[in-house]
Amino acid sequence: MMRAAGVLLAAGRGDRFGGPKALARLDGEPLVARAVRALTQGGCAPVFVVLGAGAGQAAALMPPGVQAVIADDWESGVSASLRAGLRAVPAGADAPQAALIHLVDLPDVGSDVVTRMLDTTTREPRGVLARATYAGRPGHPVLVGRRHWAALLAAVHGDRGAGPWLSSRTDVQPVACDDLATGDDADTPDALRRHGRVT
Repeated sequence: MMRAAGVLLAAGRGDRFGGPKALARLDGEPLVARAVRALTQGGCAPVFVVLGAGAGQAAALMPPGVQAVIADDWESGVSASLRAGLRAVPAGADAPQAALIHLVDLPDVGSDVVTRMLDTTTREPRGVLARATYAGRPGHPVLVGRRHWAALLAAVHGDRGAGPWLSSRTDVQPVACDDLATGDDADTPDALRRHGRVT
């Protein structure tokens, strides 16, 4: 299995949801803890959780052994979270050479998807570029080798994430995960209720 750091983006205010989605609970479990569990049980280490809105409350819900990263400019959009998360991953010969980028509002993306992403990619870690797909639709998580981090961060601005940059490339390896999850995000409480009990 490829060694990769987990980077969970969980800083958003959740305007359509009615509050930070990291704080919502599905079947009693906070979404931030649920997503961290997917990353850790799937094989990511270390794991960094990027927080912004409700950072103090969200940090208190995180399991031990993961690192909270505060994106001071989180209000400028997802690019700020992505930048803060990748910059938090340590450098050096013994550090992870790839990062698996995950989102807090994907309730049915579990550790099995994470494991498949780390198991089925074919390139060496620094050069890997892979993306989960669901019924042919690109989604998350996304696995990005360290060699690509500078180009990725240069391409993201405001609330525009990695999607346009990934779509412009021809070397992104698709990893089909539709047998494991829908990959649908939960932008509203009603969308989240399709996956269980919401509190």
